[in-house]
Amino acid sequence: MDDSLQEASTTIAVGGYDVLSPVLDFLFGNTGLFQSFGTGGFFSVFGFLWGVVIILGFLSALIMLGFYVYASIEIEKLEEYEEEHIKAGEEAYLMQTGVVAKSDRFAELQEHLDSENPNDWKLAIIEADIILDDVLKRQGYAGTSLGERLKSISPSVLASLDDAWQAHKVRNEIAHAGAEFVLTHKIARETIMQYNRVFKELGIM
Repeated sequence: MDDSLQEASTTIAVGGYDVLSPVLDFLFGNTGLFQSFGTGGFFSVFGFLWGVVIILGFLSALIMLGFYVYASIEIEKLEEYEEEHIKAGEEAYLMQTGVVAKSDRFAELQEHLDSENPNDWKLAIIEADIILDDVLKRQGYAGTSLGERLKSISPSVLASLDDAWQAHKVRNEIAHAGAEFVLTHKIARETIMQYNRVFKELGIM
């Protein structure tokens, strides 16, 4: 090792042990890291470091993928919980208003639809959605919500499946947007007609 480096290394020691000399020797000695650069060692070191970077990048990607999968599962659970919570609130409201106690639920739907009050139109769609969910549940379609039950049905089994989906989407907009969702009488009537086509095919109307 160079005399000046040797002299500098002797000035730093811990408990009588020279801790600087090995480091300087590794970096600047005759066989040190920087001495090897002139003989192609630079590329070897660079290749090694690049390999480390690639491995760390791959591990980081795996970790991020794991977080993404976990977040997706949790979001799906949250949506299912929200769906059930909204449905429970709807059913409680319908019980309080006496809608569920009516023997002729379809006549009740029509009565709400013929009203001049937009809130009654929304109520008709919510009640129709509950009726559809109850019917599919009784017929054994799998799922914890109407959306899941519709996913389990093939268009070859239920020709009016698209009507069911379109009507259910309107119901979701009502449930999630609340008073901010503007429902026209035309859309309300079209939505109830879609539900009715499904009900007729299911044989309950």
